[in-house]
Amino acid sequence: MALWLVFALMTAAAIFAVLWPLSRCGRVRGGTEVAVYRDQLDEIARDRKTGLIGNAEAEAARIEVSRRLIAAATTDEAEQPVAGQGSLWRKRATAVAGLMLVPAAAVALYLALGSPNLPGEPLGARLDQVHSAGSIAAMISQVEAHLERNPNDARGYEVLAPIYLRVGRFDDSVAAWRKVIALAGDTAARESDLGEALTAAGNGVVTDDAKAAFDKAAKLDPADPKAQFYRGMAAEQDGNKEKAVAIWNDMLKAAPAGAPWIDNVKAAIVRIGGTPPQVATSAPPPAAAAPGPNAAQVAAASQMSEQDRGAMIRGMVARLADKLKTDGNDVEGWQRLLRAYVVLGERDKAQAAAGDARRALAGDPDKLRQIEDMIRSLGLQG
Repeated sequence: MALWLVFALMTAAAIFAVLWPLSRCGRVRGGTEVAVYRDQLDEIARDRKTGLIGNAEAEAARIEVSRRLIAAATTDEAEQPVAGQGSLWRKRATAVAGLMLVPAAAVALYLALGSPNLPGEPLGARLDQVHSAGSIAAMISQVEAHLERNPNDARGYEVLAPIYLRVGRFDDSVAAWRKVIALAGDTAARESDLGEALTAAGNGVVTDDAKAAFDKAAKLDPADPKAQFYRGMAAEQDGNKEKAVAIWNDMLKAAPAGAPWIDNVKAAIVRIGGTPPQVATSAPPPAAAAPGPNAAQVAAASQMSEQDRGAMIRGMVARLADKLKTDGNDVEGWQRLLRAYVVLGERDKAQAAAGDARRALAGDPDKLRQIEDMIRSLGLQG
């Protein structure tokens, strides 16, 4: 209702602006030419008095202007009533047109171009739509703007650093973690996250700077799983697979039951030819979990011939891949598929599946981070 009241007031203002000049015009007043000729007569008299023109020329000019003055005066007297009536009629017609046509035209244009039947929407819902359209980019921009005004806000940098990593801005993530450590001090988690960002910036290579960060994290907290995992990866990249297996085996032996990273560490050990110890893994998948070989099925497969066992496992892997084509949000399914391809020695399929998983989980930063951790642990970055 308030909006329509505003529209009505705006329309009234527009009509008033149109009609006001017309209301100020009175009847048509004649005598314009008469006044001009009278001024000419006065000018002739002044010129004659000052000697600018002679008497004969002045008299001739006066006679001509007087003749025109008489004719103009006669015409004004004859036409003025008619002109006044016509002008008054036109003003009234214009006023009626303004009062009737301007609102009608405004309403017609709004009905044609506007959305009068569109229901109102709360501000919160509109803001949610804006954030869902580009939530990550919008959040990054907002935090960056905040940090420009508050460059010593360690919490802001700590929020932004992992987001930079997820969207592929690895150098920015490194700079943000360094800023957090400088402002808020060292912790094992921060040093581990810095090392992870340095590794990502190095295209998956645990550089000297990254290794120093992981060593520092391990010193602050020997049980930090991220630091220990990447220390094992650094040993592998240095060609010391025995050391890598030893680090990862120690992780598994000390792992709490159901730790989410156990499967990743086991896969890394298997990938470089080691044998992981038997430890409690995460809770068994529910009945509705994605199809694929589980521990019981693998045990049963051990009683088959090599050919039958390979066919069974590949069949289950194929069914899992087919399911993920229609339900790409199952991050655990993607992790199982990647591990299965690596164990089967099909790295090309594993890398293709890694790309499919990234695309399918691009809208969920948490799941995307989990799959990125798996890809790095399996050495599928390339």
